[in-house]
Amino acid sequence: MYRHSYAEVLEDASDGCRERERMAFDRAIDLLNAADAQGHNSPESSDAISFVQRLWTLLIEDLVSTENGLPDALKGQLVSVGLWIVKEADMIRQGQSTNYRALIEMNTMIRDGLR
Repeated sequence: MYRHSYAEVLEDASDGCRERERMAFDRAIDLLNAADAQGHNSPESSDAISFVQRLWTLLIEDLVSTENGLPDALKGQLVSVGLWIVKEADMIRQGQSTNYRALIEMNTMIRDGLR
């Protein structure tokens, strides 16, 4: 009985974490869509790029943590994606790119993988 209850608590906690991650990606995608519509020099762009870079910095820190239980190959792939997203966002911030669509698509694919 105790083990069953503990397992349920762990499953519920995992579901809650995934839901918060999906919500963070939803927010990032919404901000990126607004930035894409308003253009590079807009406040929306600044907000979107800042949010995406903070989100992925936190995710990468979690992925490289020894406490992260994902398989090493998956962690490596996600870190690579995250580094690309941070780099692409930085290029947009510096005016070297306006490739919001790629950021939107990549974040959408990652979000959809959390389901």
